[in-house]
Amino acid sequence: MTQILRLSLLATLSLGIAGPALAQEADPRRAPRIEVDAAALDRDTITIGGGVGFVPSYEGSNDYVVIPVGAVRGKVKGFYFETRGLQLSVDAVRDHNPSGINILFGPVVSINFNRTNRIVDPQVRALGERRTAIEVGGYAGISKTGVITSAYDSLSVRVSYVRDITGVHDSYVLTPMIEYGTPLNRRTYVGFAASAAIAGDGYAQNYFAVDAAGSIASGLPVFARPRGGLKNYSGTFLGNYALSGDLKQGLQLFTVLSYARLQGDFARSPITSIAGSADQFYGAVGIGYTF
Repeated sequence: MTQILRLSLLATLSLGIAGPALAQEADPRRAPRIEVDAAALDRDTITIGGGVGFVPSYEGSNDYVVIPVGAVRGKVKGFYFETRGLQLSVDAVRDHNPSGINILFGPVVSINFNRTNRIVDPQVRALGERRTAIEVGGYAGISKTGVITSAYDSLSVRVSYVRDITGVHDSYVLTPMIEYGTPLNRRTYVGFAASAAIAGDGYAQNYFAVDAAGSIASGLPVFARPRGGLKNYSGTFLGNYALSGDLKQGLQLFTVLSYARLQGDFARSPITSIAGSADQFYGAVGIGYTF
């Protein structure tokens, strides 16, 4: 479930509502001709959203559950903040470069609920639930506005690193990501993201191992010491439509579709290969409001 909490509807907020102020409908014969309202770019803003997600019941599951999702993002005095699932990040670099190139850097705090509840499969449920992990770290990256379709599309590359501070998995997750988003017109914004996740041995052993006692309880074969490494790669499509007619304010509808493929021992674990699946699908829809 962790993956959807980082690449879900909430990522839609981070891409779909992050575009500049739009002042004119697109000309269908060419790239969108969109004007900037400079005052709108500099003003403080906040977006709040909520909806429902359709997600695996645990990371590696082939059973799906419906969960509520919510998000907040915004800018206060030039500092951007956003939630991606149960992860909060703050861009500590207050910049707006006229060239469109900006540095991304700041702290990250996340809550990991993987295998803490909603476990549908009886064999995996017999292995027992895990405690909630609190993960703390940071991210760094670079973004460029005005890349392909117009002066207001955006391409960014970032890497985040978080480490468990609660002793649950006592390990780390490293996530490189590339994101692209573009306004199609004054009402519509689309985005695409590709990422990978690299996790440590402790993460693999906490969430994907089956010890002898667990094997007896669940009927799954022993898989005592899975190794960390590349955990998964994923791709995400994001869509945002302004019901108010203007992406920079008012009521908006957003959606996300995502696919992830587990790798290495994360895929070979009987928790995935027998009780679940390495293929992970995610979807979410929701409503947001930008003030």
